[in-house]
Amino acid sequence: MTKTELHLWLQSSVNHSREKRQQIANVILQEQGLVPNLLDIVLTVNDPISCKAAWVLEFAFKENNSIIFPVIDKFLNGLKLLTIESSIRPCAKICEILMLQYFSKQENQVQKNLKEKHLELITTVCFDWLIGNHKVATQAYSMTGLYALGKKYAWIHPELRSILEKNYPYGTAAYKARARLTLDKIA
Repeated sequence: MTKTELHLWLQSSVNHSREKRQQIANVILQEQGLVPNLLDIVLTVNDPISCKAAWVLEFAFKENNSIIFPVIDKFLNGLKLLTIESSIRPCAKICEILMLQYFSKQENQVQKNLKEKHLELITTVCFDWLIGNHKVATQAYSMTGLYALGKKYAWIHPELRSILEKNYPYGTAAYKARARLTLDKIA
C-alpha cells in the first residue's frame, strides 16, 4: 500500500470510534512496513487526516511498542512540528508510555532502544506541550513523562514543580487533579 492509498483509506475509514481505529491499527501491526508511511501522514502539518493517522499509530503502538523503534528518530524530531491538537494528544500519549516503560523496573525493549538523544527530545517536547496552549490530556501526559524523566535528570523536577505551581490556579479541574498527583510524587 502506498502512502497515498493509506491516506485515502484513513480518510474514508477512520472515525472517532475505537472499533475503526483498532481495525486499521490491526492492519498496521500485520504489515509493519506501513509504519513509515503512517508516520509521514501523522507528521503532515495542518492535514486533518494527520489526527486519524496519529490515532491509529497510538492504537498500534499500545499493542506492540516495537513498531516505533525503526522510526523513533523521525517520530521524535517531528513532534515539534505538529499543530493540530488531535494529532498531538496521541503522540503525547506515546511519549508518556515510552517514559513509563523506559523507567520501569522490569527490563524491556524501550530501555534497549531509546538513547540519550531520544530522552532529550522527549524532555523538550513535553516541556513545550506543558507550557504551551494545549488541551489537558496533552499536558497531563507531559506531566507524567517529565516526572519519569526527573528520575534521571535532577533539574527536571524543580522546573516541573515551578510550572505546575505557577499554572495550577488557572488550570481546569482535570489539570489540577493531575498537577496535584504529580506534585505529590515530586515531594
